[in-house]
Amino acid sequence: RDVGSRPFRARQLMQWVYKRAEPSFERMTDLAKTFRAELQEQAYVRAPEIITEHCSADGTRKWLLRADGSQAFEMVYIPEPDRATLCISSQVGCALDCAFCSTAQQGFNRNLSTAEIVGQVWLANRLLAGTVADLARERAVTNVVLMGMGEPLANFRNVVPALDIFLDDCAFDLSRRRVTLSTSGLVPQIYKLAEHSNVALAVSLHAPDDALRNELVPINRVHPIAELLAACWHYIDERNGRSVTFEYVMLEGVNDSRAQAGRWPSCSPAVRPR
Repeated sequence: RDVGSRPFRARQLMQWVYKRAEPSFERMTDLAKTFRAELQEQAYVRAPEIITEHCSADGTRKWLLRADGSQAFEMVYIPEPDRATLCISSQVGCALDCAFCSTAQQGFNRNLSTAEIVGQVWLANRLLAGTVADLARERAVTNVVLMGMGEPLANFRNVVPALDIFLDDCAFDLSRRRVTLSTSGLVPQIYKLAEHSNVALAVSLHAPDDALRNELVPINRVHPIAELLAACWHYIDERNGRSVTFEYVMLEGVNDSRAQAGRWPSCSPAVRPR
């Protein structure tokens, strides 16, 4: 709620919380003492709890997180020479039941809140940077992809405000091309997203025709490929020619034949796989 402070105080607070990843209001020393005291009474900064962490030899790190008593979700850090990508979740479980996805096996539990979505990036910055001083000098996370557990567009109400925070100059200040939302193909929400956000869009296609995609990605029975591609081209047109990435998991003996690769042009002459 409104605590009666001036707008510039909100900017200062955002910079402390998001840019410096500072959890203590007391240590936000350029805020007025009365403002800090009021924040202390009415709010708190709390990251998701880490249940487990697994580290790979290549620097990849995977965390299992918990924000309430029983339900867990994942985030993964993927370092590369030119970027540091964090893959985050938008839901606990998923209702879309894609045939090859392990998350589908647990079913859908609930949507993550905006705070729980943003909290993953906040927590990763803290864990990877080591100290607040380090974090002020360089970014621990340069790219964010919503490709973890859940279908982001099925949690539209909480995901879009999180995207805004990722892009906000006073918050994480990420470039639009460095924030990617991946969807299985909720067509109405893609049109809606074009009205509200300008992040990079990725689409889980995984098949060159409706017959196979109906089996692999059941939402295709509701929104077939032609409808999905039309929504993608609309997003590109509305968002100043931004490209769309099409994701394709190669499943041996299922969708990886040369004949299936040759059917790509039937999707659209505008699709140029790389």
